[in-house]
Amino acid sequence: MHRRQFMRTAALTGLALTASVSALAADTAGLPNLAAAAVPIGTAERMARIAQARELMAANDIGALLIEPGSSLIYFTGVRWSRSERLTAAVLTREGEVAVVTPFFEEPSVRESLGVGAEVLTWNEDENPLAAVAAWLGRRGLARGKIGVEETVRYFAVDGLKQAMPDATLVNGAPVVRGCRMHKSAAEIALMQVANDITVAAYRHTAPRIEAGMTPAEIGAIMRAATVALGGKSEFELILLGEASAYPHGSGKPQAVTPGEVVLMDCGASVHGYQSDISRSFVYGKASPRQRQVWDQMRKGQDVAFAAAKLGTPAGAVDDAVRAYYESLGWGPDYKLPGTSHRTGHGIGLDGHEPVNLVRGETKRLAPGMCFSNEPGIYIPGEFGIRIEDCFHMTDSGPKWFSEPPPSLDHPFD
Repeated sequence: MHRRQFMRTAALTGLALTASVSALAADTAGLPNLAAAAVPIGTAERMARIAQARELMAANDIGALLIEPGSSLIYFTGVRWSRSERLTAAVLTREGEVAVVTPFFEEPSVRESLGVGAEVLTWNEDENPLAAVAAWLGRRGLARGKIGVEETVRYFAVDGLKQAMPDATLVNGAPVVRGCRMHKSAAEIALMQVANDITVAAYRHTAPRIEAGMTPAEIGAIMRAATVALGGKSEFELILLGEASAYPHGSGKPQAVTPGEVVLMDCGASVHGYQSDISRSFVYGKASPRQRQVWDQMRKGQDVAFAAAKLGTPAGAVDDAVRAYYESLGWGPDYKLPGTSHRTGHGIGLDGHEPVNLVRGETKRLAPGMCFSNEPGIYIPGEFGIRIEDCFHMTDSGPKWFSEPPPSLDHPFD
């Protein structure tokens, strides 16, 4: 292509994209901001989390906890930061002290989101940040004993801390971090509820706008625009059409909405960091008897899981109940296809996927504040798949939906 022709094509493409964005903005202009009254997590709640972490450190004989940027750093300190080769991290002690180590030139930026009282330890480019952490812990009598490491911390940080603290024993900090994060507070549940309400509303805006010939990207753009207009942050839009719906995370093959074929949408939003994850499956046009049967069976699978989610029940028993029901219908057995090749559900909160999972063998018992997806999809390779996904949280009286599952294939967004 000649340069002049290329420039003209690029300009026309840019105009088309601009027009498309403008059209989406105009189409969503009347949607209400459902997150306008949502209350972000404040200092008092973060201090309560640190107090709980202290109790769990004491119970597990851990003197301090190292956390790198990510959802756990946000959870305890409010600091929103990205991981790089330059270490920024937080250290929590069993006595409740907090330190944040960060490059000298990053300190002002890190302080912008710091939501708790903490000592900020800075290091220059020719210095070792783990030596600063070791010295700070040493001054608190923690040069020996157990130091917990949040389970996603990178190896170079773990190895550096080992070298800087040769008399300490580094252990998995999951009993502390999971012990706190797994049980959501009322404030966290409220934010997740708003995120779910936004996703449901975005689905109801998007569904009547789906037309034959549309691509996943085009449908995703409508859903994303609606999510933002409704006050959420769009986290993902996974749109699977036709045969691609038989593969849980999709296919790279070209796809377009076709009459008589399945449309599977898996979308999520966040509000002040807390996420939703909802899937809907329907048939564009007239559904076949087989599609209706699979949809109904999968939808009942959700109910089986919900009924099995009783307080005190091992999380794995929820997955077992669904699999037993599906096998009675001829699907599987176990994780074999056609059937359900993935777990019944995953934990959710600040991350879209969090421990623990509703999966075979998981012994953690269900307790108030735990939040899960419920999505025992049925997949038929070469044909189609049906996945309906709604999240629930455990209350003092049992499970409660964040979003109500749809009543039928003919009303997939009700």
